[in-house]
Amino acid sequence: MSQRKPYPSDLSDARWALIEPTLTAWRKARLDRRPTGQPAKVELRDVFDAILYLNRTG
Repeated sequence: MSQRKPYPSDLSDARWALIEPTLTAWRKARLDRRPTGQPAKVELRDVFDAILYLNRTG
């Protein structure tokens, strides 16, 4: 995870442990089909935290 100030909407470590395997498997499947083969530049947890923040704040 990046070094940033956490927001109240961020996932706890316990909740992240529940969904991380599913998101990681999805990302691996997507990267395997990517023509360039380049790895992703952002962390999945940061993306998911951003979605939760937007959901909470509008």
